[in-house]
Order: sequence, then C-alpha cells, then structure tokens
Amino acid sequence: MYKKNFIIRNLGIEPWYITYKKMNNFNLKRYDNTLDEIWLVEHTPVFTQGKTYNISDILYYYHDIPIFNTDRGGKITYHAPGQQIMYILINLKRRKINIKNLIFILEETVKNILSYFKIIPDTYHFNPGVYINNEKIASIGIKISKGCSTHGIAFNINMDLLPFKYIKPCGFKKLKMTQLKNFIPNIKIFKIKKLLIKEFILLINNCSN
Repeated sequence: MYKKNFIIRNLGIEPWYITYKKMNNFNLKRYDNTLDEIWLVEHTPVFTQGKTYNISDILYYYHDIPIFNTDRGGKITYHAPGQQIMYILINLKRRKINIKNLIFILEETVKNILSYFKIIPDTYHFNPGVYINNEKIASIGIKISKGCSTHGIAFNINMDLLPFKYIKPCGFKKLKMTQLKNFIPNIKIFKIKKLLIKEFILLINNCSN
C-alpha cells in the first residue's frame, strides 16, 4: 500500500530473524530516491538484545524462547504476537530529521493513540519509550546507517507479558510492562495498525516540512 510518500507493508506474524534480514537487505540496496517504507508486523516469541545489552539482563534461562543479538540501540526486550511493531525504513537525511526528532515522533505517535482512547500517558520518563503510571507500554530501538533508519517501535496491545519477567526489560530489573488490553479489554489490533500509520505519517510529514 502506498500512502503519502511511504510504502506501507503489512507482514502479519513473522519470525523476527526473517524480518531483520529483509530490513537490512532493504537498507543495503536502497538509493537516494528509494521510497521510504513502514512495516507493520507481529513476531513469534523472541528476545532481542540491543548493542548495549549486558549478560546480566537475562534473569531466567529455562525456557524455549530464542535470544538474538541485534544492531539496534538499547538493551534486551521481548516480542510476541499481540505486540504491534512498526519498523520505519526512512531516509532521515532527505527528510532533514535527526535521531532525536525521530524518537520524539515515535513516542508522540503512541501518546496520541493513547489520548484517542482517553488514556493519559506519563508526560516524561528518563528512558525512551512510552509509559503509563511508570509502566512501559511501548519500547523504541533504532539504528541509523548512512542517514537511513531501521527498526522502530514495539507497542504492547494484547500479548502474554510473562516472559518480560525472565529479563530486565531495557536493562531495568524493576521496570514493569503493561499493555493496552489492561485499559481497553476488547481492543482489536487492526485498529491500532490504522492509528499508528495515521499518526506517524502526520507527525513526520509535519516535521519534514
């Protein structure tokens, strides 16, 4: 699907490593005039460790969930069905957006969605992401290479949160995770997909102008 200078791809549920390889291949092959893309995906259960991970961030090894190292920023997190991920493959140099702007846009995208449902997110937190009552509902991990971004944001919607207890999410042992289902029991993930695209494109186009 094409929308306002973006190609939108709905990948469904896909193993993390397959998406990761496709994302890196896309950035390796893209040209200056390649259209930016947004990928919406849910992953089969997986732990991913960012470039600043520490081995002590894993608290419990007795499970069958795979663990992968990745090239994004940040520490360890968990992905599974029911968590909506939005990967952003964007030429930031062409749009004249820096990494700080991009993180702000991603956070505001989720905050605007929460406001749509009359949920009040925390106005400030020392760690990137989006929080409600000091519990994290959305995590951000980005990589910038040659002025282009990969990775993106993971928004907890309706998933099994238990495996987050096997790790120190984002490197913080006492950090608690939450999800949209806790506030809206009948939430449907397809609605969140539409809102993510709408809010993100509006914000990034306004920032680029």
